[in-house]
Parts: sequence; C-alpha cells; structure tokens
Amino acid sequence: MFEVIGERINTSRKLVQAAVVERDADYIIDDVKKQQEAGADFIDVNAGARIGHEKEDMQWLLKTIKPIATVSLCLDSPDPAILEMAYGMVDNPPMINSISLEKNRFDTMMPFLKGKDCKIIALCMDDAGMPASSDDIVARAKELVTRLESIGMKQDSIYIDPLVQPISTDSTKGTMVLNAVRQIKQLFPDVHITGGLSNISYGLPERKIINRTFVTLMMDAGMDSAIIDPLDSKIMAAIKTADLLLGNDNFCMSYLKGVRSGMIKS
Repeated sequence: MFEVIGERINTSRKLVQAAVVERDADYIIDDVKKQQEAGADFIDVNAGARIGHEKEDMQWLLKTIKPIATVSLCLDSPDPAILEMAYGMVDNPPMINSISLEKNRFDTMMPFLKGKDCKIIALCMDDAGMPASSDDIVARAKELVTRLESIGMKQDSIYIDPLVQPISTDSTKGTMVLNAVRQIKQLFPDVHITGGLSNISYGLPERKIINRTFVTLMMDAGMDSAIIDPLDSKIMAAIKTADLLLGNDNFCMSYLKGVRSGMIKS
C-alpha cells in the first residue's frame, strides 16, 4: 500500500512557525491528529526555518508530538547534529529526511546513518545539480543504493526521491521521471520511491488537478510513497483509488473505508 508522509509540521509554514514561536502545543497536537486521522503513515517534522533556533524548536516539537503520535516520525533536517539529537528523542525507528550525493551533505550524513535503525530518504541530487535525464536519475539512484547498502542499510529502508521537476519549463519532465521510476523499480524491487509531487505543476493554473493525476501515473510506474498534505482529501482519494486499481488493496478494504468516512466521493 502507498505510504503518505504528512508534510504539514514544517516551520516554513507561517501558522506552524507562529505556533512554535508561541509554544502553542494545542495547534501542533491538533494538526498532527488530523494528519493521522486522514491517513498519514509518517509525520514529517521540520524545524529549520528559524535560523539559530532549530535545535530548541525541534526538541519542543518532538516533546509535543511524541505523546500523541500513532505513526512513526520523519526527522527532517540537513544538520546531522540536529538529527542525532532528534533520533535520541524518538521511541520508534524514524524516517530520516534526507541524504543526497552532494559531497558536503553525503560526507556528513553517512557517518550519522551508519548503524542507525531507520528509514532514509535519498535524493537524486549531486554537485552537478538537478538531474537532466532519466539516465541521470537512474545513475544517481544506483549510486545511492549501492553506497547506502555498504553501511548496512537494507533496500526496503531506502526511499529514493527522483526529484520531480516542473513540466511548465519542459514538457518532457513528466515522462523523464516516470521512465526513471520504472527503471529504478526494475533494478531494485525492494527500494521505495518517494518525493514531493507538487513541483510537477509549478507555474501552471489549477495545480491540484495536475498533482492528483500525476500521482496516479507515478504509482503505476512504481512510486509507493509521497510527501504530501494528507488533509487534501481529493489527492488522498486519488491515491486510495489508484491503490485499489493497481491491486494493492486487498478486498478493497481501504477504498471502502475511505468511502464510508466520506473522504472518497464522486
């Protein structure tokens, strides 16, 4: 089944940052509960927007969220020191967001990841910048998987992010990433594919319909996870319906639950 990483607890969002500054636990708790009720499988926690305050903000967020979390957390920071601190605060193996092939990031993240019981989001980014072709994405995915396996990470703990790019700037960007995902899943059937989907619609009107359509195409190609807003009931309905049609929903149970809850409706 498709896994949803709830993206809402991020201090780059104005309301979340205000709640963190004011230490408004009720706001954070309410948002996390809503994400979980909507079907989030992980809650992403990012406290990086307030420069100089990330450590104490992350500590406060984790202390606030842990008692009411019914799903695993995704610890989101480019700073291994923050991640080390956060990793020590959680009870269940978390997801880590993220590593890439950019030398500075890679060289600091690998020692942190070695020996950790966690899942890892691995971005197909290197020092040359964003991938320019399907072959670029696949080559970077191969290197990430190989090097993560070398420190003991199992393939089913690796979540490759192929880096979706705007189709408004190049009409081939959609097929580029779809083709790459198919190849990655053929090479590494146990590796997961995740990432933010909304970049595909950047610069275009009526973005949500593009995002909803694109996620179903990506699921058919092999994507089995995404970093999205689970309170967007229409994209959640599209995901559950695609899981049904792709044969991932035994006895249609998840789909029927979505219909009964009112999340899925015509």
